[in-house]
Amino acid sequence: MVDPSGILGVFVVALGMVLTPGPNMLYLVSRSITQGRRAGVISLGGVAVGFLVYLTAANLGLSVVFLAVPSLYVAVKLAGACYLGWLAWSALKPGGVSAFAPKEVSHDSPRRLFTMGLVTNLLNPKIAIMYLSLIPQFIDLEAGHVLLQGLLLGSVQIAVAVTVNLSIVLAAGTIAVFLARRPGWLRAQRYVMGTVLGGLAVSLAVDTSGPAKAN
Repeated sequence: MVDPSGILGVFVVALGMVLTPGPNMLYLVSRSITQGRRAGVISLGGVAVGFLVYLTAANLGLSVVFLAVPSLYVAVKLAGACYLGWLAWSALKPGGVSAFAPKEVSHDSPRRLFTMGLVTNLLNPKIAIMYLSLIPQFIDLEAGHVLLQGLLLGSVQIAVAVTVNLSIVLAAGTIAVFLARRPGWLRAQRYVMGTVLGGLAVSLAVDTSGPAKAN
């Protein structure tokens, strides 16, 4: 039902975006370093629920709107390309701040940790645009079952995001010390991710295929 190249495409985009410091990573890292790994894992639970909310909402609308107005493909493709370009610039511009140098935060209860993880994700524009603009580009209308395709591709993104974020949560303290001693490694990470995201942005912008060919 879903072309393997579509799954691979979502995997690459999801990996590039989750490795780019944003609100979710900053929150999870700060909690893990200042309040411990357990707090980071609880916070990640809230973030994961936020992904599910976006996945459900986006695909319920996607199954109707994309089939009724396929011309929206061009609009969402350009929006996705622009946002990837902005992420690339954010990673490459001078003066970037490491996600592993968090500010002091107060200790919170498990319920508040979960809630803040959920709210942080729901208010994260990177996630909203990914579901509404990027993932749909890997859906093949000719294959049918648009809703199921969207749910499957979104599940790939969630699996990548949760796995990477869990690894970061568990290793946040060690990574923070490592990067503090080796600033060159941090710059290299930013440049690599910025270049990958920039390449994806250009690829999306110059793609002339229609929505039926998107995969």
